[in-house]
Amino acid sequence: MKKILLIEDNNEMRENTAEILELANYQVLTAVNGRSGVEKAAKEIPDLIICDIMMPDLDGYGVLYLLSKNIDTAGIPFIFLTAKAEKADMRKGMSMGADDYLTKPFEEMELLNAIEARLKKNEVFRKEFSKNLEGLNDFLEQAKGLEELHKLSEDRKVHHFKKKEMIYMEGDEPNGIIFINKGKVKTFKTNENGKEFITSLHLSGDFIGYIDLIENSEYRESAEAMEDVEISVIPKQDFFALLYSNRDVAAKFIKMLSNNLQETEEKLINLAYNSVRKRVADALIALHNRYKIESEPETKFSVSREDLASMVGTATESVIRTLSDFKEEKLIDIRDKNIHILDSEKLGRMKN
Repeated sequence: MKKILLIEDNNEMRENTAEILELANYQVLTAVNGRSGVEKAAKEIPDLIICDIMMPDLDGYGVLYLLSKNIDTAGIPFIFLTAKAEKADMRKGMSMGADDYLTKPFEEMELLNAIEARLKKNEVFRKEFSKNLEGLNDFLEQAKGLEELHKLSEDRKVHHFKKKEMIYMEGDEPNGIIFINKGKVKTFKTNENGKEFITSLHLSGDFIGYIDLIENSEYRESAEAMEDVEISVIPKQDFFALLYSNRDVAAKFIKMLSNNLQETEEKLINLAYNSVRKRVADALIALHNRYKIESEPETKFSVSREDLASMVGTATESVIRTLSDFKEEKLIDIRDKNIHILDSEKLGRMKN
């Protein structure tokens, strides 16, 4: 049963509308004002919100604004109710991200049809898309089916890079968002002495380079293939169409993009405050989590000592010594150039 939150300060209107929705087999939550509506939306996460515009204290525009700032409520379909039929009000509501707009008084079927249409459209982007080329294409095809995105480009170019080949360099101009179909990519920054600091390692199913694209700036880091890599490029105009043309698409796409933002922030904090030993342990755990396959009892991966040192932000010699210490402590093993994690729990609990 779909859950609908109705925010309406007029008692008679609220009760009549709730009755219509309950008879249509919806679970109905009600709020008597905007502030309680925002609180209830954050707590209950309804499937759809119907909200009056003209309310004291916090009007419908304020409700929509606050919900859009919460990642849990930003993608919930939102329908405005208003006694006004002025075009300026409609334009304001839709420009803020409302999905539909009903003018009171409305017919029962007009309300139910609007709800059904919004729920069907939103259902497309509630499902999870696999993090591979097929999943990306599936997502883009679903998005392209929306009227406002019908011109989404078919031209998703595929490029191939050999090991150690540069995908882009610091200072290059982004012309699209990059999706890794196959292979591993490292992104890194270089200081004035030419020393590298790896900002992240990326695998199949990851997007890279999108922050600079969003900020309309040059790339602030470089990307290099760690093995043979295949990427797809979504053109800039299509990327912004995905973000700006539809709230459902934007919410889902932003979730797809944001996988490694928290990881990057935590890594920078650790680099500033943790010892080399702790940083090497954290880097190994991060690699362990990235390469772990549930069906296999042991996690192994290959990473050059130079790249590991660049991730940790220390000298290669320090990394080699620390790995040797970890091997003696039976936390890891090193065979055929692969690092095998033997005790991930102890590595994860390591103190400075």
